[in-house]
Amino acid sequence: MKRDSRLSGVLHCLLHMAELQQPATSEWLARAMQTNPVVIRRLMAGLRDAGLVASAKGHGGGWVLSCPLDRITLRDIHEAVGAPALLAVGHREESPGCLVEQAVNAALDDAYRQAEALLLKRLSGITLAALSRDFRQRLQASGRPLQETVHDA
Repeated sequence: MKRDSRLSGVLHCLLHMAELQQPATSEWLARAMQTNPVVIRRLMAGLRDAGLVASAKGHGGGWVLSCPLDRITLRDIHEAVGAPALLAVGHREESPGCLVEQAVNAALDDAYRQAEALLLKRLSGITLAALSRDFRQRLQASGRPLQETVHDA
């Protein structure tokens, strides 16, 4: 099963945006993420609809964060990108005729629900501000200038 990387990708974009002194264009973010600007626009549309980012058209336009980093949780972002499945596991057969497999599925369903609830709770407790602080600490420890962290792909 292919893993969904939208949350990771959009977090990457948002942290870059937090460091920029100007709006980030879809093209710039696409180069940073090694993807197509259309993909970025789709991701950002969900974030815009959730009130997390705003966009401006024209010269000097692009995407900007629309609320403070400490008010944006990873769960907010997860939900804004469509709340993709958090666990990439599933059943061998969804509607088995075998009673043994039905018992297995029931046990796994319960475990998966509990794991997802725990993960969502954890994502609710992590803000973009916390990720930004971690990035800044890593940057300082590396001794590299901020400009070296910018993707010029």
